[in-house]
Order: sequence, then C-alpha cells, then structure tokens
Amino acid sequence: MEVKIINQSKHPLPQYETSASAGMDLRANLDKAVVLQPMARLLIPTGLFLELPIGFEAQVRPRSGLALKKGVTVLNSPGTIDADYRGEVCVILVNLSQEAFTIADGERIAQMVIARHERAEWTSVQVLSETERGAGGFGSTGV
Repeated sequence: MEVKIINQSKHPLPQYETSASAGMDLRANLDKAVVLQPMARLLIPTGLFLELPIGFEAQVRPRSGLALKKGVTVLNSPGTIDADYRGEVCVILVNLSQEAFTIADGERIAQMVIARHERAEWTSVQVLSETERGAGGFGSTGV
C-alpha cells in the first residue's frame, strides 16, 4: 500500500528490517542528545509527517529490546496516528528503570505498524446474547 510521507529528519525513511516484519523502527530526530531520567517521560520528535489512507492507522509501539534492556517504553501504547492527522509523528517515551537513559539523535525509539481498522455503528439494545464466559473478566478464565 502507498503512504505519503514527508521526511524532515536527518535519517532515512522507516523500513521493514526483515521480509516478515510487521513494524518499522522510528528514530529520534534531535539537535542534541536528551536524558530521560528514571520515572520521567519525554515527547521525542521523529521529523516524519504522514498521510494515511482513510480506514488505516499507524500504531506506535515499544521496541522490545529497549524495554527489556533499558526499561524504556512507549507510554501510551499503542499510540494511534489517525488518517486525518497531519502533524509530526512524536513518541512519548517513559523510563521505568532506575537509571537515566540518554536518547541520541537517530536512536531507534519505537516501532510503527500500519493497520486497517473498522468504524463501529452502535445499535442500542436492552439485552446482550449469552456466552459461556458471560461477564467474567480480569483473569476469570485462567488459573
């Protein structure tokens, strides 16, 4: 599928790293490195601007290696970029570790997945159909 993009960063366009990758890495676009203190959050620019087709969204998700090795993750995960948004793609990072983390220009900070979505049309009813699970949730089907 074709997605229009403006790249005002100093870095190449996001790309799939393998033939089966679902996501593309997003890179920090910074004039100078920034330090993300423990339990702090920062909005990190990417220098990218998208025009997605209607019916699609871009989901911004954590990079598993960054989360595991450094305790740094995407705060509102997955973040949604709607088809009608034309501003810069930015990533809200949070440092859940006990050590400061330095984000350098060009650092791979998140991944982005392009996904199709549906729009719901609500139908008001008085009763929902019965299921075996019913209203059980929050671990009710597990041990």
